[in-house]
This record gives sequence, C-alpha cells and structure tokens, in this order.
Amino acid sequence: MFKLSSQTQDEVQKRLDQLERKMGKKRFAKKFKSITVDNGGEFLDWVKLEKSCFVQKGKRTAIYYCHPYSSWGRGSNEQRNGHIRRFIPKGSAISKYTNKRIKEIEDWLNAYPRRVLNGLSAMDRLKQLELAS
Repeated sequence: MFKLSSQTQDEVQKRLDQLERKMGKKRFAKKFKSITVDNGGEFLDWVKLEKSCFVQKGKRTAIYYCHPYSSWGRGSNEQRNGHIRRFIPKGSAISKYTNKRIKEIEDWLNAYPRRVLNGLSAMDRLKQLELAS
C-alpha cells in the first residue's frame, strides 16, 4: 500500500520505480508478474508502467486493464478494498492519514487470514514459499 501525493501517471510510475529499486529487478519481476489496474487516468500510459527502471528497454511486469464496471473480474482487488474501507471509508481524504497509519493498515492486511490460503495470512504464505525455494 502506498500513499500517493497525487493521482497522476508520473506519481504511479515513481512509486513503481521506488518499489522495483527497493526489491531489486529479479525479486520485483518474480513477485509482480503482472499488475491489473482500473481505467483511471493514472494508469493510461501502460508502456511506461511496464518499463523497468533498471534497463532502458527492459520490461518489469505486464500491465492489464480490467473491464469497466466489472468488479467480478478483479475479486481479490475488491476484497482488499473492502478490508481497507474498514479503516479508510470511501470518500475520505487520504491526505489526513499518516504514512505510519497506512503502514499499520498494510501490516493488518498482510497478517489477515485468508480462506483462499487455507487460513494462512499472505505473510505466512510468503514465508512458506521463501523457505521452499
């Protein structure tokens, strides 16, 4: 989860670049094989979002668009949004939330048990996968 300073293509690109630098090219590519986005203006330049910040012509991930008004096509995303809305109601000004609070919400989400993971949290499953590799 990231708090963006604005809903612009440049801001989304900047955050993806920061995340790719932090994780490293290989680890980022392994974790983010694809990213599905909505049709907001901040995601219009998909070519730029796919491009790695490490390699001029390299691709960091594949960007896919969901169909407008088809929330069933991105169930995991809608589920996550519902959880986030427990803490940040729809229409709230994100600017009023501190980065610390955003991180607390992210930590809660990552520790939340999921039926699809047989009761494990995303954090627990990630640890399992890392131990297995």
